[in-house]
Amino acid sequence: MRSFRLTNEEIQSLAARHQTPFLVISLAQVEENYRFFRRHLPRVNVYYAMKANPASRILSLLDSLGAGFDTASAGEMETLAAMGVPPVRMIYANPVKTPDGLRTAARLGVVRMTFDDADEIEKMVSAVPHAEALVRVRIHNEKALVDLNAKFGVNQEEALPLLRRARDAGLTPKGVCFHVGSQALSTEAYEEALLFCRRIFDEAETEGMKLSMLDIGGGFPIPLAGRETPDAEQIMQRISRQLDRLFPETEIWAEPGRFLCGTAVNLVTSVIGVKKRGEESWYTIDEGVYGTLSGAIYDHWTYSFEAVRSGEAKPSTVLGPSCDSIDFVGRGVMLPELKTGDLVLVPDCGAYTSASATTFNGFARAKAFYFEDMPATVAPRREMIA
Repeated sequence: MRSFRLTNEEIQSLAARHQTPFLVISLAQVEENYRFFRRHLPRVNVYYAMKANPASRILSLLDSLGAGFDTASAGEMETLAAMGVPPVRMIYANPVKTPDGLRTAARLGVVRMTFDDADEIEKMVSAVPHAEALVRVRIHNEKALVDLNAKFGVNQEEALPLLRRARDAGLTPKGVCFHVGSQALSTEAYEEALLFCRRIFDEAETEGMKLSMLDIGGGFPIPLAGRETPDAEQIMQRISRQLDRLFPETEIWAEPGRFLCGTAVNLVTSVIGVKKRGEESWYTIDEGVYGTLSGAIYDHWTYSFEAVRSGEAKPSTVLGPSCDSIDFVGRGVMLPELKTGDLVLVPDCGAYTSASATTFNGFARAKAFYFEDMPATVAPRREMIA
């Protein structure tokens, strides 16, 4: 898979018009990522994890392409409803739901929900008695960048009793869901999870529960600085074969977030200070961990930093602009000798970046622009969305 990347000429042209830091979003790249996903996992219905990047035009584009949405709160459901997204294309996928979230789901008609404990059954029955419930199971995956199973999911032996309890309470048990963790670089965890879920489906059927839905979560990888570029096509094809073998008649969902938006955004930032610490150069840029580069902490992400200036690259440290000493965004980064005012590109920063940015210390959030809106003199190679 490829990534959207501004050229040096485009970076300089844009920086002459806009104060850094700023983001450039490629809708064409989001669409390409979506179509890549659908091509290699043709049976899987996409429910975009909008928490990764809820930019309004990304949501509108995915809606127009027929995607559904993974929601975690009343606010996310309200946002989608205001866009005209029908409730059948929303999943209330937070295993622990707030009273406001359940009231909103009931009012909007969102009935597809996930859960992983008995207490949640009582809440769903009270607010949305006709809810379609999927039990979330825990999957062990040491190779994932972010472990999403420490907080969520039940063990295999607990899944069937919970589905039974949901049925007896009046809910409609529909299936099983799992998430192998963020940035999964192999199919091992997926294959283990699918075998695990197949056993639950079979056991449920012996009790008269015909499960019909399987949610395989997200975790599909994108390029990460310092790592080998993942072969997303091979990963998806192997998962697809296992789905056909184990679940030939089941409705399959997935909740990709990073995979759809992560490679579609570039950050353009400037060096605002240069220090020498021993033999190493320390560069302070005008964006940091409290802003777009929040993923350095929240998402365990390692960003790439690409200087517009050329020269011999040496190990350097990159810092954010805040007065907090935690604001380091890169160590051992290979950069040429830079000066105050030099421009730096950060590619592949579309997921869990601007979505979790703050205005800590009074620094404004980076403005975002869409590549497709830029004049041809800035972006002559731009691809327009039909």
